[in-house]
Amino acid sequence: MDKNKQLNEDELFTFVEYNPEAAEKTGYSEYSYWKSVFKNFLKKKSAVVLTFIFLGLVIFSFIALAIGKYDYHTLVTDNSKMFISPNSEYWFGTDNLGRDYWCQVWYAAQISIKLALIVALGECVVGITIGCIWGYVRRLDGFFTDVYNIINNIPTIIYMTLIALMVGQSFTIMAVSLIAFGWLTMARNVRNLVIMYRDREYNLASRCLGTPIWRVLLKNILPYLISVIILRLALSIPSTIALESTLSYLGLGLDVNTPSLGILLRNSRTSFQSYPYLLIFPAVIVSVITVTFYLIGNAFSDASDPRNHV
Repeated sequence: MDKNKQLNEDELFTFVEYNPEAAEKTGYSEYSYWKSVFKNFLKKKSAVVLTFIFLGLVIFSFIALAIGKYDYHTLVTDNSKMFISPNSEYWFGTDNLGRDYWCQVWYAAQISIKLALIVALGECVVGITIGCIWGYVRRLDGFFTDVYNIINNIPTIIYMTLIALMVGQSFTIMAVSLIAFGWLTMARNVRNLVIMYRDREYNLASRCLGTPIWRVLLKNILPYLISVIILRLALSIPSTIALESTLSYLGLGLDVNTPSLGILLRNSRTSFQSYPYLLIFPAVIVSVITVTFYLIGNAFSDASDPRNHV
């Protein structure tokens, strides 16, 4: 009986030869973080629709200037055509100087979007760099905390007023100024998260093995900050456009030779009650950019959060 049982077991079970390639394929995972991020983002239909709306607005700003009947750089002042309501000749009407408002609005939209993107990327780079150093190097914590408190406790409008009066008003000055005082929020958020993750066991082990600090920050800590960075990057774009509009409305933004949505809003404040189209068109574009990017940023931040990945 035992012999027959032994024979049956030998017949049923056989040893398989070890194959390194087959073993590697068995343990291989096709998981990709960014693939998972975009997959989660695409599940949010409203965010996808808003993304297409924003991209469509950016693309159309170039198309609008190409199909317009007038060129912004060759606009001619004609007092006989002041405040003409939108019609087949002037699609957005004319302003107080008789200039075509269609090309002004779309050219200003390009300038405002360009400024917002440059400032957002600049704040991201400066904020992440300072935030990582601030949170990881303990002996510099007090220094950066004092710098943060000094800059943050003074309203931005005061800085921008002094810069506009003492340095001047231009696209470059505005971009550099907004970056110089806009990195605070990004740096503070990054610093707080770096403090949370810097003393985790795997980071202690990396330091014990002699891993350089920059590699620990780049490989071990930075991936956990992506969702916060994306959220701040997305929120920086509408906030920059809103701040530029406010500063231009007060006469502290870009110079008059560099049109922006804020300057158009400022110019319409004296006549929008009689000619509301001067306010409506730039205000609608500012609102669309602000709302869409805010909601897109929140959706993408949730999609990139490591806690939402399995």
